[in-house]
This record gives sequence, C-alpha cells and structure tokens, in this order.
Amino acid sequence: MQAQNRRAAITGVGMSEIGRKLDIPASVLLAQAARKAMALSGLTIADIDGLTTYPGKSDLAPGMSPLGCVEARDILGLQTRWHSSSYDGPAQFSAIMIAAMAVATGQARHVLCFRALTESSSQSAKHRASLPTGGSTKIGGQFQWLLPMGAPSATNWTAQFATRIMHEYDLTREDLGQQCIFQRANAQKNPHAVFNGKMLSMDEYIGSRMISEPLCLFDCDIPIDGACAVIVSAADAAVDCHSDPIWIEAMGSALTDRDSWDQRTDLTTMAAHDVGKDLWARTDFKPSDVDLAGLYDGFSIYVPMWLEALDFCGRGEGGQFIRAGKTTLEGELPTNTSGGQLSEGRLHGFGLLHEICYQLWGLADARQLAKADCAVCGVGGGPVAGALLLIKE
Repeated sequence: MQAQNRRAAITGVGMSEIGRKLDIPASVLLAQAARKAMALSGLTIADIDGLTTYPGKSDLAPGMSPLGCVEARDILGLQTRWHSSSYDGPAQFSAIMIAAMAVATGQARHVLCFRALTESSSQSAKHRASLPTGGSTKIGGQFQWLLPMGAPSATNWTAQFATRIMHEYDLTREDLGQQCIFQRANAQKNPHAVFNGKMLSMDEYIGSRMISEPLCLFDCDIPIDGACAVIVSAADAAVDCHSDPIWIEAMGSALTDRDSWDQRTDLTTMAAHDVGKDLWARTDFKPSDVDLAGLYDGFSIYVPMWLEALDFCGRGEGGQFIRAGKTTLEGELPTNTSGGQLSEGRLHGFGLLHEICYQLWGLADARQLAKADCAVCGVGGGPVAGALLLIKE
C-alpha cells in the first residue's frame, strides 16, 4: 500500500543524555538532542527555519518546561521563518502536528520540534513538577474541583479509569503488571533506559507500594531530566536529507467528549478513543498493517486503553491482548520497544516517537524488529490525546 499524504516527513530525531537528577541545564540537554537530530538528517543550523515545542516555557512547575521557543532560538542560534509553542491541543503531539501543517503550507522547510525538561533535578519533597499547583498557591480550571477532594495528582485521576475498567471488563492488576514487565525486559536492550540492568518480577510488582488504588509504584512512569528533538520536513525537502523520510501518513486529534478527567460520559474510554477513529478515517491503512506501536504509558492502564482505542483489539479486550503476549518484542504488535516511559523515562511521548523512528530506520540495535515499515504512535491520557501513523517506504 502506498502512502497517500506525502506533505510532511520526519527526517531526524535526537535524544540527549537522560537520567535522574543529572543536574545538567536544560539548555545543554536541548543542544545535545538537536545536534543528534541534525546529524541524522544531514541538516545544519542554517537549514532549520521552523521551531515548535510542547508545552512552551512555564515557571509554575519546576523543571517541567524550562525552555520555550524564545530560549531555544538563542541556545541553538536559529533564524526562523516560523515558530510556535503549543499547550492546548492534541496532547504532547500538538507540537509535531502543527509542525507538519507548517511545512505542508510552506511556512517552513525544516521544523525542529523539541521537549526539554529537568523534572527530576527540580523535584523536592515540597515541590513536584507533575502536580498542578507546581509551587503556586492559585488553583484554577478543573483542578479547583479535583484538588480539594484529595486528588492532586494524575495518578489519582487516572485511577478512576483503571477502577472502572476493572469493574466493567476482564482486566486485572496482573495484566497491567505484565505490560510493565514486558517493557522492563525491553529496557534491558536499551542502554539509555533508566531501568536498564533492573529486571522486574510479578512478585515485585504486586508487592510494591500502592500510589492510588489500583495503581502501584510500577504503574507510574519515571520523572527524568532530558531532551528530545524531532525534525519535521516538507515533502520536497525531505527527499534531500541523509535519512530516508518517515512519512506522516495520517494524524488524529479529534475530541468529542468533555475535556475533563472525571466528567466524561464513559470512564472506560478517554480522548484516545476519539483520536483512534479520527486517525483511521484519514487513511487507507488499517490496524492490521501496523508493525509496531508506541503507546503513551504515563500510567500502565493507558496501554490497554490505547490498544482498544486504535482498534488493535475490541472494547474491554486490552488486558487479554497483553495477557496473550501480543505486545512483546516477539508478539503480534511490539509495543514500547525501548522500555517506554515506565522503564526508559518520561519525555511525555517524545521518547516513544524517537524509538518508533529508530525502529523504522533500522537503528534500534539489540531490540530491532525484523519488520518495521508501518507504525503508530499515540500520546496523551485522560481528556487529551493525539496520534501519528508513520510509514517508511
């Protein structure tokens, strides 16, 4: 099957040093990632004329988003024709999607998209970047209803989904644990993963500290310091890059239900389910054409939900899909092959996309799949989500 929408392609990706409490400035981490992305694509600073990031600079949450486009332009010495920081939109991939639209409409030729954070180094006993207050005393939006009820963390909000799904369908804690174990095994083949060298057993998983029932410690992804850069190029510019273009065949970003963690019509679904329908409506490709997946795993429950949302299995069958071993490296749909955010570290979906591109380019070393020509990457949990269908030809 031929790709139909060759307007934009990914031509380079790069990841900085990643880890816990690196105490390396975000500016240095960004520079590391950008250099690697440009080296892979064969581009130089002079070639990059567009810039995007998620979510933009924020001083409210320590280390969560210390750099915006203004800072990145100065750090990298860029002269841009177009740039944008994006917070609202289809989750973390809003930056990638608007970059694709920018090159498709001639606003830029090569757009550098980035995510940079020092979340781990900035974390303390009193301040956590992942909490919505982020050190501020002012609470607004939907958080004004969640926080007073003792739900200050996305773990609490996500636990509602997990509890409802386990009540309605055949999903168990052991199923979630199995996915965590699968991804930890993948991380042993990824030298950059935070948990490389640390296997996980089911006994360790079941016996770990409960964070927000039914989600335990190992159901939660790992805060780190790091940066990832992705270069999105116009179709006619992509073919001149060193790397083979990875075509963005389709993007999904629909949202038909409420943008809310706790007021959705059906708490066994999330925004990913709208995105999945939207994605497949925009292409002739089908779920059966996909060789591998990068599915957002801020919490383990998101993986079976994304599997269902993207029609890799039926409603309520995500746990069975995992239980059958279909998400392993040797399975029907290898998923989060680098270890994912649960074992490699949290770059808010950008790490998943980096791994997908490495697989499609045949650069994944010990974890490289025999067949990797078509992939899907879905990011976001709860009320926001976005997905990309990527084709290598």
